[in-house]
Amino acid sequence: MKTLTPKQITSQERKWYVIDAQGQTLWRVAHIVANTLSGKKKVDFAPHVDNGDYVIVINADKFSVTGKKMTDKMYHRHTGYLGWLISTPLEKLLEKKPLRPLEAAVQGMLPKNKLRKPMLQRLKLFSWSEHTYAAQKPELLSL
Repeated sequence: MKTLTPKQITSQERKWYVIDAQGQTLWRVAHIVANTLSGKKKVDFAPHVDNGDYVIVINADKFSVTGKKMTDKMYHRHTGYLGWLISTPLEKLLEKKPLRPLEAAVQGMLPKNKLRKPMLQRLKLFSWSEHTYAAQKPELLSL
């Protein structure tokens, strides 16, 4: 018996999908986006090959969260100096950088290897309900 492994596909064969995040929970949108970016729903999925698709998320800052996550969920970053850990709650991060929570959630769900950066580059986030990728004829991906 032989084990067949898929090869890297060309950029011509990648599909484009549009997801509307308005009213959906943060985790649910991030989960669907991460699976589409990594290509886990495809027949020829292999963890060492980047065969995912492009994803456009419209209304990326209009997601919802459950419980008290808007005030209790913290995002941490470090300045590089000793003791300078900066923690920001979700509601303040949405005011300053409205696309960052969804990007961070998707980034945490992607594999922690060299394939993460090219996968994140195929993620296009928009705060409004229109996007600039109409020429690629993206398909609507329902949640």
